[in-house]
Amino acid sequence: MEGTEVRKLAALEDAHWWYRERRHLLAKAISGMPPGRALDVGAAGGGNTRVLRRAGWQAAALEYGAEGAEVAHDRGLPTLRADATSLPLADDSLDLVVAFDILEHLVDDDAAVREVHRVLRPDGTYLVAVPADPRLWSSHDEAVDHVRRYTRTTLLALLERGGFEVAEVMSWNVLLRPVVAMRRRMRSGSDLEDLHPVVNLGLRTIITAERYLPVKQLPGVSLVVRAHPRR
Repeated sequence: MEGTEVRKLAALEDAHWWYRERRHLLAKAISGMPPGRALDVGAAGGGNTRVLRRAGWQAAALEYGAEGAEVAHDRGLPTLRADATSLPLADDSLDLVVAFDILEHLVDDDAAVREVHRVLRPDGTYLVAVPADPRLWSSHDEAVDHVRRYTRTTLLALLERGGFEVAEVMSWNVLLRPVVAMRRRMRSGSDLEDLHPVVNLGLRTIITAERYLPVKQLPGVSLVVRAHPRR
């Protein structure tokens, strides 16, 4: 992702409905897990890293680009600048790796998954979120440097090739999928933009309602997976 997009993301993520709900998903996923050592891969503004640290994890942000690493560092977060396909960490050194919306940016996503498998302890957890459904490909994906969008089949196959056993997979942003599809057909460029507070509140209300509805196996805009190293 270009530096301007990273800066834009960092400025938006505290209040924007999408990033707020994504932080909720992470907080829910780690609820009940004993805190340990964690890495937030592709941390950008560090919103997810802060969720981890507030929950007691020894968490660091990892960013490939100088802009992203600078943003995370400026927010007071322990920060590593490195390639997700070559993590500067020892084998079996982490209890948790979070990779929310990063694999789709990598040409060699297999190498990134193998690296996570290498640095995770045998009882560790890998939390992954990716954009779903190649049919939703649009100029937004191009603007934020996506290489691909995933299906359940391609994502699970990727993780299994990398030595993981998938414990849970769910769709996210299901209710708003028709809106997203229509919007991306009608406009060009990135969806990363500041929204009118009323619009932001309305979208936040819809995505919050999704928590309580039986829609997690229906087609959505994103996929979220919890996986563990295969024993």
